[in-house]
Order: sequence, then C-alpha cells, then structure tokens
Amino acid sequence: MIKAVIIDDEPLAREVVKEYLMGFPQVEVLQECNDGFEGLKAIQQHQPDIIFLDIQMPKITGFEMLELVENMPAVIFTTAFEEHAIRAFEVNAVDYLLKPFSKERFDKALQKWLDRQTPVTPAPDTNSLLEAAGSSPVQSNRVVVKINGKIKIIPVHDIHYLEAADDYVKIVTQEGNFLKNKTMAFFEQTLDPQQFTRVHRSYILNVNQVTRIDPYEKENHLAILRSGAKVLVSKTGYPRLKAALGL
Repeated sequence: MIKAVIIDDEPLAREVVKEYLMGFPQVEVLQECNDGFEGLKAIQQHQPDIIFLDIQMPKITGFEMLELVENMPAVIFTTAFEEHAIRAFEVNAVDYLLKPFSKERFDKALQKWLDRQTPVTPAPDTNSLLEAAGSSPVQSNRVVVKINGKIKIIPVHDIHYLEAADDYVKIVTQEGNFLKNKTMAFFEQTLDPQQFTRVHRSYILNVNQVTRIDPYEKENHLAILRSGAKVLVSKTGYPRLKAALGL
C-alpha cells in the first residue's frame, strides 16, 4: 500500500482529496491534518510516501512545514495560492493542483507521480522548490526553525545577524542562537536588502542593530551592535554597510 497524509485547514478540501483518492485503492490515507504543526507530526509518525499539502494555512505555511521535514515524502500541492506565483515552482518536479480542481486534474497529478515510481526515474526535486518558495512574502518576514522537536517562528526584525556555520546558518537573536539548514546565499536573496546586508562572506547583518563601526586590523572593520556583539565587516562589505546606513 502507498501511505498518504492530507494536510489542509479546509475540511471540505480534505474531503475532496479523499473522495478523489477512492479511484486509487492502492493509496491509503493514514491521517488528515488541519495545519502544518499537525502535518509535521503526522509525517514523523507515519513516514508517508506522499502528502497532499495546502500552502496557505494558519500558524505556518506548507512551505515552512516542508523545511522542517527530515525524510521528505513526495508532495502534491492542493492550494488556492495565486497561479502566477505557482508558475515559479513549475520548473520543479513537484506537481500542484490549483483549487478548485477537477477529478481529471487530480488523477493526472497523482498518476504522474505513480509513473515515476521506477528505479530509473529521478525523485521530485523538492529542495529546489523550497529554494524558489523562499521568495514568497510570508517566507521573507519570518524564519521557522525546529528545536528539540518543537517549532519556533522567528520574526526577521528580531534577528541581530546571521553567521555561516558549516552546512547551516546560525541565526542570532536576543533569545539565543538557532540553526537553520539553509545557505547564506539563500538568506541574502530572501531577506529585505534595506534591513539586512552581507558584510562578510560569513555574516549578514541587521543594519538596525548597528550602533557604531570601528576600524579593525588591515582594511576590515567591526560593527558594534546594540547587544554588544561585534560582527566582522570585510573590505568589500564595508561600503555596502555604509550605503545601507546612509553614510
């Protein structure tokens, strides 16, 4: 049997998916979830082969939930997300259904995935989809991290700076430090350039936190933050920081 989970905050939408799945007896729905928190727990518990996922949901979006999934299942989006935005993700191998969708369209999407279930067919590139999804307005206003199995939402204005940490990015806030499995380039492209500036290959700085800039060894500088933290500013990052501060 193929294990499936449905994640959508609209009960009627979940019923539609279940009804359409009746035409695929090899697919078993293990759980229905009302939001991304429930969805993440269900994925961890059941390890489904495929999920049917809404994008716009309360608490966290479907994209934010996927960022926290460790063993990624196949994903078919069932969403009312604007079509022009969806086109940005169309180049990836993950299908989507724009609400309201017909049974014929649903069958086509699911059959496309079923046809891929052969050793010679590559898996859907969900990671590329998530990189593209980062440009959505909600994603650029907050960062979602998982700490000891719990989900934490960090508003970007609470971030003091970001620091490269091997395969992760360390997000530094007043509350503490949090690791996110993303690249510095991702955050540089996603965060508001009027608020965040790449001041060094290892640092992205919230310019609103800067109290002064001190000279440092060679042609580098140190940005002194309100918290007292000192962030290294490289020779190339210095003019960017000055421009962001209006200096």
